[in-house]
Amino acid sequence: MTGGAANNQEHARARMRRIPPGTEIVIASHNAGKVAEVRELLQPFGVRLVSAADLGLPEPAETEDSFVGNALLKARAAAQASGRIALSDDSGLEVRALGGQPGVYTADWAGQPRDWMAAMGKVEAALHAAGATDRTARFVCVLALVWPDGGEAAFRGEMAGALVWPPRGDKGFGFDPVFVPHGAHATVAEMPPAEKHRISHRADAFAKLVEACFAV
Repeated sequence: MTGGAANNQEHARARMRRIPPGTEIVIASHNAGKVAEVRELLQPFGVRLVSAADLGLPEPAETEDSFVGNALLKARAAAQASGRIALSDDSGLEVRALGGQPGVYTADWAGQPRDWMAAMGKVEAALHAAGATDRTARFVCVLALVWPDGGEAAFRGEMAGALVWPPRGDKGFGFDPVFVPHGAHATVAEMPPAEKHRISHRADAFAKLVEACFAV
């Protein structure tokens, strides 16, 4: 797995700007779990949030081959369609023994409609087929902000850990039931939401976004 953090953590730093309370932001996602996490993380800053699904915006095809590329693609589409600041998230699971797969294609492994239990099973089967003993993995999240006038910024966050089997826990979404963060014993799906939000890859990216765009 390669980091690429220097290139992906902060995009177009010079064009970033502060976002005051009361600003309406479109969350450029149709994933209810992601939207709920974003709402909770941004709640302290007094912004007004609406999702792409609420506005009936179409989901653009994710044609880029990187997290930052897809995050910016989605935010640009939502900003252009809504005339509002748009915030998008592109995230996924990178498994060391699988050469970083599923990576940017994490959602594709779940198919349509999304079947995350099947996706978790595919990863486990791939590890078994490879005879892998290294179960190291990490979640990656890139958050992208795009303004209607073309200003944009992106921030990368990570959460390192290892995969377990069988899945455990009924909280969270995606691969949470098979991922144990370093230093923890519970899977992310067994953690209270507040604990997940404190240590997650999305929280890591949000801390960087907040420092750049919301912190006084």
